[in-house]
Amino acid sequence: MEAAASPLLIAMELNARLPADAIPARTEGYQGFFHLDELTGSTASARMTYIIRDHDMEKFQEKKSLLERAVAEVRAAHPRAGIDLEMRDSYYNMAGQLKDCMHLVENAKKAAELAGVTPAVAPIRGGTDGARLSFMGLPCPNLGTGGMNFHGPYECITVEGMDKEVQILRNIIALYAQG
Repeated sequence: MEAAASPLLIAMELNARLPADAIPARTEGYQGFFHLDELTGSTASARMTYIIRDHDMEKFQEKKSLLERAVAEVRAAHPRAGIDLEMRDSYYNMAGQLKDCMHLVENAKKAAELAGVTPAVAPIRGGTDGARLSFMGLPCPNLGTGGMNFHGPYECITVEGMDKEVQILRNIIALYAQG
């Protein structure tokens, strides 16, 4: 009887079928990527969680199709492995949600400047609360937090950074209160 393949090695085989340069560490700006967010396993089973991002909806769909093909290929190579794929969309690039209400972005920039902060407008490469809220019907540009080193062991925020964010939020309220 043929020995069962190691679930962890099968997981590595699947990951190897995705473009090696399409990962967060090797992309920037508006480039999309596959982010292996979690890999757990043993000799009995393995589980992988990916986040797929792209600012372009067509390229986003292509990345999802590529993952589906990779899973199908690995499944065909290991028919006894019981490989399942569950894919769900969580949110997309929010530019389309904000295009008709850019006053939100402009007022956020003005509020930051009033607080003595130079606004840094850049593409957000990960999921954000602002994107989630925007797709739920509440257009919400990302304001930032003043934090640093996000999603790593050295993630932090200073009291001064939080104080600046409070000033920015107060300024936004004041700008809209003035009408």
